[in-house]
This record gives sequence, C-alpha cells and structure tokens, in this order.
Amino acid sequence: MLWLQVWWVWVSFGLVLGILEIFLPTFFCLGFGIAAIVTGALIAMGLSVGLAQLLLIYAVLSLISWLLLRRFLQPKSGSVKTFDQDIND
Repeated sequence: MLWLQVWWVWVSFGLVLGILEIFLPTFFCLGFGIAAIVTGALIAMGLSVGLAQLLLIYAVLSLISWLLLRRFLQPKSGSVKTFDQDIND
C-alpha cells in the first residue's frame, strides 16, 4: 500500500471527490475531498509517516472539514420559505 503514501494519489482522490460533488445534491463528498487534497499537500511538503498515521490524519482532517462545511453551508433553521396559498387557487 505504498501508493497511498504518494502525494498525487491523495490530490487525485480529492479532485475526484470534488467532481463527484458536482453531481450530488449535498455537500457530503466535498469535506472528504478537501481533506484528501490537504493530506496530499502535507505529503508533498515532506510529511513522512506510516500508513496508519496517514489515515488517521486524513480521518481527522475529514471530520474537521465536514463539520466546518456543515456549519457554514447548512441553511439556518427556520430559513425555509413555506407558502400557504396554492398557485392554482
């Protein structure tokens, strides 16, 4: 599994998740894609850790980015517009 310790694999995985996000109606894959790109950038800057530590770094970055995206991109509660009148009435 040495291919998981190559920076361009992580960046490619992040870009694939970002492109996949275009076709999905939620922001589910975007946080994981951002975390993969950041993990690839850390490896490119010289981070040399084992596979277990690398996956742990990716998991923590995924959680942080997903929570931040959820906080800033989720609609506020009560901001959904509802209409009492039907257009056909």
